[in-house]
This record gives sequence, C-alpha cells and structure tokens, in this order.
Amino acid sequence: VELDKVTHIFYHSLVVDEQRAFGNANDPQSAGNNQWMTTVDEFNDITQEMYDRGFVYVSIHDLYDITKDENGNEVWKPAEILLPPDKKAVVLSLDDLSYYHSYDNYGYAARLILDKNGDVMNEYIDADGEMHIGAYDCVPLLDQFVEEHPDASYKGAKGIIALTGYNGILGYRTDITYDLSHPNCDIHQKKWIEAHPDFDLETERKEAKEVADAMKKNGWEFASHTWGHANVGERSLASLKTDTEKWIANVQPLVGEVDTIIFAHGTDMQGPGAYAESNEKYQYFKQQGFRVFCN
Repeated sequence: VELDKVTHIFYHSLVVDEQRAFGNANDPQSAGNNQWMTTVDEFNDITQEMYDRGFVYVSIHDLYDITKDENGNEVWKPAEILLPPDKKAVVLSLDDLSYYHSYDNYGYAARLILDKNGDVMNEYIDADGEMHIGAYDCVPLLDQFVEEHPDASYKGAKGIIALTGYNGILGYRTDITYDLSHPNCDIHQKKWIEAHPDFDLETERKEAKEVADAMKKNGWEFASHTWGHANVGERSLASLKTDTEKWIANVQPLVGEVDTIIFAHGTDMQGPGAYAESNEKYQYFKQQGFRVFCN
C-alpha cells in the first residue's frame, strides 16, 4: 500500500427519518442537515460500493511505525500494509458521535447502547415517540457489514470516533456541566435534566464507558475532536488549553488515552506543510500526548 494515497473519509451521525431531517425548507437546521449529513440508505449504498471497488478499512495507527534512535528520539516511518493487488486501504472516521441536543426531533438515533447480547446498537425514537433498538447509525451498521464481509477490514479495523464533550459522548450526558448548579449549564442541558429527573452523572459516565469499551474490543478507536468543537486555526493557545483540559477531564476517562486529534471545521494549526517546531499550538498538543493530527 502506498501510504500517501490512503483515503480518509468521515461521516457524521446518519439521518434515519429524511422527512424530519430535511422536510422544513424554512428551518436553518434542516438546511444544515441536508448539507452535512448522510442518510442510512446512502451510507449502506456507499459502504457496499466501496467494498465492490476493493476498499479495505485500516487503522490509522497501522500506517506508521515508531522507533527510537540512539539518542532516544522518536523516529517515524511508513509502515508496511500488505493487501491483495485489487484492494485499496481507507481510513474511516466519525465526527461528533455525541447525539447533540440539536439533533432532537430531526430523525437521528438517540444514543448507542449495549443490547441484551452485548452488541453495540442504537436507540431510535420515531416521529410517534416510539423507541426502537437496532442499527440506525454508522457503528452498528458497519459492524454488521464487516461481520458479513470480513475481508472489508484489515486486522479487524473499523474506524476512529472523534468526540467532542460539551453534550457528553455517544448519547450519554457525561459532561460536568450537566449539573444545574454548574455556572456553564446551558438552557439545552437544563431542559434535558428537568426532563430526566432520575439523571445521575456517574451512572451516565459508567454506561458510556461500557459502550466505549465494547466498541474498542470490536475494532473502533477514539480521538479528540476538541471538547467544544473548537476551530484550532482561529482560537488562541490559551483558549485551546482550556478546551483540552475539559476534554481530558470529561472524555478521556471514558474512552482511554488517545494520541489522535481530528480537527473540527476541517481546519488546521497552520498552513500547508509540516508543522513548524516553533508552532506553540503544535507543541502544546504534543505535550498532551497527541501524535496523529487530521486536518
């Protein structure tokens, strides 16, 4: 595999109910859904088409090897990925898998759960308010596809989940701001807490971690998407430090340490080319353990 030709594709959460997602021409949210989102049917068609064209999902961490020189410095070099000549490697990532409050009533899944068999599935609430459990988003859909087509995955790889934290993760309200007494508890969070009188932050975190652990065992990896969906190109270093501290405090304990950051808004810390060692943002993220940067 020629590593500089490995494609990286990403999805947001999938639209289950197209009418609810796209149906209101006067609603800016509907326009945004139409611009940025993919439907379940589209995802399934694309997944099949990619398979037919020979694409194989690989882990981003399989693309490189790290050794140390005689001075103890890290030396990065391309790794060797051996695929049949008719196959092509692809890295998959999923942004914002948090099931934000802004998704409510727009025809998306509500969260990821473990079903009675221990498989990762979705809860989905239809237009009539009825709850369904099944494969309504990328994670369980791709799990099922790879189970049926094991040659679609290299060493069991699936994709990278790039998480923010401000509305929690994976549909669980895990952030410290989900406390009515917290100064940064916003109106959406207050409404959610009031609608869920049995809410308990530590229970939410425990259940989210159980789902994340099950996903990791099944070939999924995790990355930072910054806590607040921050634009790293525009935000100050001080602001990014505050944001990263929130991510480390509220998200990392649930998904484990990560070395990958996928920048929100498709932005970057500087212009094209290798990062300058004098770039303070780059040095800060390295100090926090990040080594793989997706811009």
